[in-house]
Amino acid sequence: MALGKGLGSLIPLNHTPIVPTDDKVKVADTQSLEADIGSVSSNPFQPRQEFHHQELEDLINSIKEHGILQPLLVTRSDDGFELIAGERRLKAAKIAGLKKVPIIIKEATEQQKLELALIENIQRADLNPIEKADGYKRLMDEFQLTQEVAAKKVGISRPAFANALRLLKLPEEIQKALKENKLSEGHAKILLSLEKEGAQLSLYKRIMSNNLSVRELEDALNQDPSLKKKKKKINWQDPQLLSWQEELMQKLGTRVQIKKKGDGGSIAIEYYSPSELQNIISRIKD
Repeated sequence: MALGKGLGSLIPLNHTPIVPTDDKVKVADTQSLEADIGSVSSNPFQPRQEFHHQELEDLINSIKEHGILQPLLVTRSDDGFELIAGERRLKAAKIAGLKKVPIIIKEATEQQKLELALIENIQRADLNPIEKADGYKRLMDEFQLTQEVAAKKVGISRPAFANALRLLKLPEEIQKALKENKLSEGHAKILLSLEKEGAQLSLYKRIMSNNLSVRELEDALNQDPSLKKKKKKINWQDPQLLSWQEELMQKLGTRVQIKKKGDGGSIAIEYYSPSELQNIISRIKD
């Protein structure tokens, strides 16, 4: 299933609705069904945790005026239906007082529910950076996927996937600012260039107190040598090392650095969860 291609590839325009076998749904039109709103439960894999009041208020007003224009994507559950995608629409519809909602029923595994919820939110830019990173980590942890495989599932590059996960290494206070959109992802990436948590928090407080832009933050970092992260001396120009490094990254599905020191050196393999470490060890043993 080409999950990285978006919801459009998963819900064809000529979709034939499943004929209901109970009185909780009825055929609404040729594209979808209509279900009692109380029969649709939330998606337990929903990665989005923050719902901004104004955005939800605008959607509620739109639903009151025009109804729900895009059906909810659901799967059947023991007591009705479980949402796959459309959490905001479902919340807004309940507040608006709707009794019925349009749905499209799709068979989906637990993994696909999380993948689809991630894809919908990512495509609509609804997730804040920490929600996105948490969703990626959950996808890897719960379904034992490597970074490489998980990145393909949600349709982004492996480096972008790895950079998103790195945000979870930031102090809780900084992560909270990212969740509340008080800090941009650009700011966070610069803060990650600092090795010590104390330095990250100190610079974060300067950002907040002086309302520094990303460019101003870069300038502040350049002007204060004590904040700069020491560059690691790695012989990146050695074509043989680069070749071996790329080969290892392809095999293990994660970032690998070969560090040369004299005739010896070391190999650094990154992982972001216990399950990913287990997968990497299994690949090494194979």
